[in-house]
Amino acid sequence: MSSTERTRASRKPPGERAAEIAEAARSIALTHGLAAVTLRAVATRAGVTPALVAHYAAGMEMLVAEAFAAIVQAELEEIRGFALGGSTPSAQLARLVSAALDPLRQDVTVVWVEAWSLGRRNEALAVRVRTQMDAWQQTVRRIVAAGAETGEFVTEDPAGVAWQLLGMIDGLNAQALVRWGTATERGPLIAHAVEGMLGLPRGSLTAEPIPAPPMDSP
Repeated sequence: MSSTERTRASRKPPGERAAEIAEAARSIALTHGLAAVTLRAVATRAGVTPALVAHYAAGMEMLVAEAFAAIVQAELEEIRGFALGGSTPSAQLARLVSAALDPLRQDVTVVWVEAWSLGRRNEALAVRVRTQMDAWQQTVRRIVAAGAETGEFVTEDPAGVAWQLLGMIDGLNAQALVRWGTATERGPLIAHAVEGMLGLPRGSLTAEPIPAPPMDSP
């Protein structure tokens, strides 16, 4: 990078420069995983010097944590909006499962899997992982609670059902990264388990498969 380019980059407003660095980290994480979010990689993607990244980022652990949060929060908002378009709690749950298991979302699955591992030594990341897991659980719990209130679902523990459903989704998505099982098997497997937990007739969540819209790639 020439001195002219570095001078021009330094003239950007601090907020704009910080946003560019954050976006560079997010893009690297989606494309190559959280472990690839390094000082040099972010600097190269943003077109600045490593020193400038260090100046604007509150440490690489925080930059990784914020990249994770931005990615998974965007996915949750998209899936939540898609799911809540269902006309009944059953339809909403079917939509959510379909979207969460979409093979086109594997880039986000990689981010999740790495976050669980890296979060053991990166407390800033661990905090955001827990926050996003809670947000997912609350989303599912609300759908299940709504179905229980109307008598569509039979359960006295919407929160427990939500945790169990998310555990199954996370596990099967992680297995999909090494191509264990097929996409056509994973959806019905979860749907049938949830039907049993909620007292639904067999096939209630799989009678009309609903394709999930793919997330925009960086």
